[in-house]
Amino acid sequence: MVAIGLLSTLPAQARERWDFRFSPAAQAPAEAVAVSSGDLYDPSKGFGFEPSYRPEADKPFLFSVKVPEGNYRVTVTLGDARAAGDTTVKAESRRLMLADVATAKGRFETHSFIVNVRDTGLPPPPPNAPGGAAVRINEREVGKLDWDDKLTLEFDGKAPKLAALSIERAEVPTLYLAGDSTVTDQPAEPGASWGQMLTAFLTPDLAVANHAESGETLKSFITGLRLDKLLSRMKPGDYLFIQFGHNDSKQGWPQTYADPATTYPAYLRVFIAEARRRGATPVLVTPMHRRSFDAKGQITNSHGDYPDAVRRVAAEEKVALIDLTAMSKVLYEALGPEIAPRAFAADGKDATHHNNYGAWLLARCVVEGIRASALPLKDHIRADVSRFDPAHPPLPDAVRIAESPMRSDVTPRGN
Repeated sequence: MVAIGLLSTLPAQARERWDFRFSPAAQAPAEAVAVSSGDLYDPSKGFGFEPSYRPEADKPFLFSVKVPEGNYRVTVTLGDARAAGDTTVKAESRRLMLADVATAKGRFETHSFIVNVRDTGLPPPPPNAPGGAAVRINEREVGKLDWDDKLTLEFDGKAPKLAALSIERAEVPTLYLAGDSTVTDQPAEPGASWGQMLTAFLTPDLAVANHAESGETLKSFITGLRLDKLLSRMKPGDYLFIQFGHNDSKQGWPQTYADPATTYPAYLRVFIAEARRRGATPVLVTPMHRRSFDAKGQITNSHGDYPDAVRRVAAEEKVALIDLTAMSKVLYEALGPEIAPRAFAADGKDATHHNNYGAWLLARCVVEGIRASALPLKDHIRADVSRFDPAHPPLPDAVRIAESPMRSDVTPRGN
């Protein structure tokens, strides 16, 4: 811990811990920095509320701290001495960490979770060698909270109450996610993906690093240096979940199309081999179905031979498989043509991308896939996470996730 006076002078790279106090009634280290509602984020100061989302009465707000790339254990004390609270906590681009934490007036609760922070930087290639010194992000990602030099926390709910905050470096295993728009951290309502919901179901001794991005394919994930980025941080004991197919199948995208009989499985094997080279465990995930019902109320196959290609590679390479294609078929058919649209973005007009409810359901499917596997990763499922049966999903009104203040009507890349 550092003294208050050192906060802006000690380089962030040299620090191991950051402490803040937002309420005089909260327990916090003596060295904690007192923060007022007027403390807006300033890079030279290294912390503060995001100017567009500063705290106001019972409204969502965002607080950022400048930190180096890495994994961090975040401990939040929620509550208020003068009022009851109802707080949902998200990190970076809306990764769900805590949902609906209720605190009575004068009561405080402390919770911890792990947040992965990254930037676009890569170790520069040697002279005359191919490659690059940064991930080739697209225009949609410029300014995205997933790619900056800050750890950003979002506090939502009916009455969000933050009393104290501690951030410290954490050496923990990391679960990397490689995929497309159905996996990525969608930055604004009403879109969401299972990748940004998964964090809520895992124990606070595992990080989730979601490198998925809208419109990506196996090939573009390599050429855009996204695979290089996550491999540059990967270490023995980590995991790599790989879910592609929605965009790889587009023959109208000639630069990234991959044939399900030849190049698609070949690229899958590249991801598997690179993870294994670094002592990490690869896991293949089949793509979830699009919402396409036939006249009998059954989901049609819009992915062709791609799910079978994933299954075949998993069997041949002896890689764990999470069959989200199969589970999503059961899930959507259980909801039926009338209710299933309520799991999708754009008020159901989008048949590919999900909203909070749909993303939460698919994350539950992924968790069940982990639970059913032989992976040690299943020990990182929180003890209070019950079993989930996609044939009997909760209805939309039973799954309420506090909305973020960020909104956009821009359709994600791909479909």
